[in-house]
This record gives sequence, structure tokens and C-alpha cells, in this order.
Amino acid sequence: MKLSQYYVPTLKEAPKDADNLSAQLMIRAGLIRKLGSGLYEWLPLGLRVLKKVENIVREEMDRAGAHEIWMPIIQPKELWEESGRWAHFGDQLLKLEDRKGAGFCVSPTAEEEVTDLLRKDVSSYKQLPVCLYQFATKFRDEIRPRFGVMRAREFYMKDAYSFAATDEQANDWYKRMYDAYTRIFTRCGFQFRAVEADTGSIGGSFSNEFMVLAQNGEDLLAVCPACSYAANTEKAEIKAPQYTINPADFQPMEKRPTPQAYTVEDVAKLLNVGTDKLIKLLVFTADGEPVVALVRGDHELNEPKLRTLLKCTELEKASEEVYTQVTGSPVGFAGPQGLKERNPKIKIFADNYVKGVVNGVAGGNEVDVHVINVNPSRDITVDAYCDLKVATEGDCCAKCGEKFTFTRGIEVGHVFKLGTKYSSAMKAEFLDEKQTAHPFIMGCYGIGISRVVAAAIEQSHDEHGIIWPAPMAPFDVALVAIDYDTNPEVQKAADEMTAKLQAAGLSVLMDERDERPGVKFKDADLMGLPHRVVISSRTVKDGQFEYKKRSEKDAVRKDLAQADAFIAELKK
Repeated sequence: MKLSQYYVPTLKEAPKDADNLSAQLMIRAGLIRKLGSGLYEWLPLGLRVLKKVENIVREEMDRAGAHEIWMPIIQPKELWEESGRWAHFGDQLLKLEDRKGAGFCVSPTAEEEVTDLLRKDVSSYKQLPVCLYQFATKFRDEIRPRFGVMRAREFYMKDAYSFAATDEQANDWYKRMYDAYTRIFTRCGFQFRAVEADTGSIGGSFSNEFMVLAQNGEDLLAVCPACSYAANTEKAEIKAPQYTINPADFQPMEKRPTPQAYTVEDVAKLLNVGTDKLIKLLVFTADGEPVVALVRGDHELNEPKLRTLLKCTELEKASEEVYTQVTGSPVGFAGPQGLKERNPKIKIFADNYVKGVVNGVAGGNEVDVHVINVNPSRDITVDAYCDLKVATEGDCCAKCGEKFTFTRGIEVGHVFKLGTKYSSAMKAEFLDEKQTAHPFIMGCYGIGISRVVAAAIEQSHDEHGIIWPAPMAPFDVALVAIDYDTNPEVQKAADEMTAKLQAAGLSVLMDERDERPGVKFKDADLMGLPHRVVISSRTVKDGQFEYKKRSEKDAVRKDLAQADAFIAELKK
């Protein structure tokens, strides 16, 4: 392919609204263009990468035994009402009506659609297990689209769904998909980790995220260096700290005025204490019922952990009205001391670290007032101490007790054990050997194909541009031909080299444009093809060509007469 005949509109500078590195490089290298907020057009070079990833994924899905299908992007409202997600999925669900007034949504995911498909055709345990997958465009109306195609409203993904009759079959498919994902991301050339994760809006009992390790990754991962346990910080299980507390150290509680102190930091500064001395009180509604959670002032409550603890479907911050009703205090000034005695019906759960606070600070249950010398073992009645915080530096692994290390990652795949969440709600059932009806046991397995492309760039780049992992590169070789139109020897050598490379099964993008050498070299580095071959008047005169691997700094000269041996080495 000659670059002069290929649509690759490169740019010297990225648009100002390109808010992360991969978005900047994808736009500058001519892979994508922005149409609107969270909407991107994929240009020829970018589409070649996207299709390479798709082909790797398809091969491994087929190898695992899954079957490819194609489902509509527009889904009927009735299916989502059956599952209960029409109202609960949130504003990310783009809803619309047809000319007859019937309700639909643009698919953000396909659990309802595929469950409806299976219940129509599968009725016996003899037809199970089965796993179906598709490649499809999805749409989620993100409140703040960002990071280019990594957090776009419209995106391209592979989603797969397994249906089983027994737990053994369901677990087998989960392992098959887990192993398939491991092969996929290994073939893509990634450094990655599989970590435990919260199931989020998809639901289910268990899930693993596949994270591409990248310095600018949007997710923080807690990794145990001793037992290899790893999890998203939203999921990471923390060992309960052990405290030796002497009640003789407890001081009597006292009220302190704290005017204009609205944050933990403000209160700590005013009272001249560390933020770890404060006890934060948070009020939620769990499936409509109020509940109180306590965490230390320097920690962040992990809402997924609280939701899992309560086994609730919906967990939301309480309204001001509910907050006041539960605590009897103005918002922001409630303290847990004596709360259970004032409101015996309220459930109170405290993070394990709260237990170790001695002579701490809590809300005074009055505007602009806090209480000092609050001691949980003396002054607070809780229903249970639990692991409720987001993992941070210093926390220890619940599995083995070793301190976590932290790294950043980009989620590119997610596998879920769904159980019967959707099949039970939608009455998708099969008959066992005794003709007894049971709901399908389901699994769900997604890969963000467009996110994979961006993640590769975030992990592999330098100050000059993209460095593609070879399996994902749009072309294998960038052949820079200098003086192509003015020197017949250059043209002859470049065309012969291109033919030999292509005959060996390597794809070539030849830059034969009438541009300065510096422009050509900059574009080649920006596009990031794994190998660069330069043929110019100077090299041809010496019977040579120049070769440089994109990931390396130095170029070397090689003899044109040895091109066949060079290409054979390149193929290894």
C-alpha cells in the first residue's frame, strides 16, 4: 500500500479536547476523528487495528467452543422491564420510541436480549451448556465522555453469554472464558493482570477484570506480592487490623464549636488533629431501607463492599430528608455516639479501622458543632465491624497478611458469574431429566475491542508516537522511500523490497510521497509500525538499505543483496 494513495490524515498537534495520551496519538496518527461528544469515526489505519484485535478475539472464542451470532442494537423496552433494569440502569440507557409509540433502547449490553433468544429455543438440559457471542456497537449515555475511545458513549465490543444446567457446567465455562481471555491478551502483546472486581450494574456473584498495566490507567489495582492475589481497589479484601486499646486512655466527650468547617480536612485543621482521628458518618438507602456506615476520616467508603454486605440491589446516598430522619441531625453534622440508643431500628456498620480510633472526633448532632474524645468501644453501638474501605497504602492482604503494592491499569475485559439473575427474572427455564423446570445458570464475558486499541497505545509509546505490539499493528513494515519519483534506482529497489516483504506474508505501508525525509520519519514514528525500512539515493548507491525496529533507538545498514535473509529473520 502506497501512503500517497491511502487515507491517513496525520496531524502535527492534537486537538485541545483530546484529554489523554491515547486519544492524542490516535487523532494525530490518523486513526480516528471526533464526530461529537463521545462519538468517533474510525479511519482506515485505525480500522485495520480494530479488525486485527477482532480477529484474535474471534479465533479464541471459537477455540473455546463459543458460537458467533449477530443481534440488533435496538432492544424492546419489554425485555428490560422483565429484568427490572429499564428503571434501574440509570441515565446511561438511551431510550427511544418508534412511530407507533413502542419503547426501545439502544443496546448498552445484551443480557436481556440473549436470554430472550435462548428461552425461545432451548428447553431441555440436553441442549446445554451453550455459549454465544457477538461483535457489536454499544451505546451508553455517559454523563462525561472522556479519554477518547476509552470512555466513549458509542463503543465496539465483543460480548459472550454462557447458559448452563448445572454449577459444574457454569464454572467450566467461566474457566474456559478466563483462559481464552488470557490467551487473547497474551497474543495482543500486553502486560496485563486478571484481578477480582465488583460486578456493578451487570450483577452476579463474582467477576474478574482483565487489566492492561499502564502508568496512566484509570483504575488502581491492589496486588499482593506474596500470594499473587490482585483486585481492583473497589473489591480488594483487606485484613482487619489488630488493636490493643486501653480504656484508661479514654477521655470524656466534649463539644467543640466548628463554624465554617464543612470538610474532614477543615474540621481536622480547626481542632488540630489528624484526619485519621475523625469518624465519618454516611447514610444510605439499601433497596429503600436506611442504613448507616462509618469510616475513618482519612479513608473512603467502598460502596460496592457495602452493597455486597447488605445483599441489596440498589444502594444510594440518602436524601437530606432521610439523613435528618435517621440521625436527628442536620446534614454533615451527625455523630454515631448514642445513635443506636436514639434510633434502635437503624442498622449501623463500621469499617474495621474505626475500631482503633481512640479519643476521636465525630459530628456533634448540631450545626457547627463536633464532639471530641469519641471512643467507639465506649460511645458507639454498631451492628458489625466489617471491611468497608477502599484499599490504600499500608493495607494488608486478607488472604495472607502481606502489605499490598499498587499499580494502575486499564480494563479491557471482564468475565462475570451471573448465576440466575436474568433467567429467573425473565422466566428463562429448562427441564431437567425429571421434567422439573430450572432457570438457566448464566455467565457473561465482555471485551472492549475499541478500548483494547487505546490501551495498547497507553502501554506502548514514546515521545515520538505509538509503538504497536506486532500482533496489533495495522501494517508490519513502514517502507520509507526517499527520492522515489526522481531516482529510478530508488523506485526499483523500493518496489522489489515491497514485493519480497509481501510475498513473505508481511504487510507494507510505503511512504513514497514527495515530502522531506524528516516529515516521513516523523510520520513513520507517529504511526508506530513495528519495523522501518529506508531506501534512498544514498543507501542505493552503496547497495544497502537502512533498518530500524520501532521500539529501538538505533538504525543499522544492511545489504540489498541480503534482503531475503533479512526478511526471513523478520518473520521469526
